[in-house]
Amino acid sequence: MGEAEQGQILNKLRPDRLKANCVHLRLLTSSPMAKLKLYLLSLLLGAAGCSQNTSDAQSVARSTAGPAPKDPTGLAVATFAGGCFWSCEETFEELRGVKAAVSGYAGGSVAHPSYEQVGSEDTGHAESVQVYYDPKQISYQTLLNVFFLGAHNPTELNRQGPDEGPQYRSVAFYRTPQEKQEIEATIKRVNSSGHYSDPVVTQVTAFKQFWPAEEYHQGFYRRHPNQPYIQAVSRPKVEKFQKEFKADLKNPL
Repeated sequence: MGEAEQGQILNKLRPDRLKANCVHLRLLTSSPMAKLKLYLLSLLLGAAGCSQNTSDAQSVARSTAGPAPKDPTGLAVATFAGGCFWSCEETFEELRGVKAAVSGYAGGSVAHPSYEQVGSEDTGHAESVQVYYDPKQISYQTLLNVFFLGAHNPTELNRQGPDEGPQYRSVAFYRTPQEKQEIEATIKRVNSSGHYSDPVVTQVTAFKQFWPAEEYHQGFYRRHPNQPYIQAVSRPKVEKFQKEFKADLKNPL
């Protein structure tokens, strides 16, 4: 398979060319059998992803592409990094008591980083989600439970599923000593529970700055439900979370 043909297939699978570190790109450089599977997958998913990107947004009943609340009165803020922010944003958006979840970048040293800069692994940022929530309706501990047990796999080091690199690392950012204690206690409970076969590798880091991601990333899960990466990687994660935290979901979503 030549480079030109690989590029055509890749464009079918990733019509918006956003996920440089996704499973489809890794398959392109693997075995001939994997390439054949990739080609067959493109026939099944590629056309839908390419042809429906513009109409997807119109079919979504409620987009989650909202910015941070203009009036933060009565709201608390929490920031988490758990791999690709498309599914993480959707996960937190679905929780009752969460007013907004914004995709962005945290944990790095460069101001106003772009998606491409973060993907280059030179800025130190992780794809993150900033959660604005009403503490009278949902506790910080519930957010931690969702983060460690529903939003991602906290035992994977510098990756999350098919996405590899430090920008996909697991981080729980704390703003107060109490939050740090709650995070560390939650990690201890998760490890002792045996929920995962491997220990949690989540970084516990003091919050410094959050930079919102580009507009096209916001609400991506709902605006592009037929995008191949969403179908293959994000949706199974979100559906698993929905089953495990059914009592904490907004109704309707």
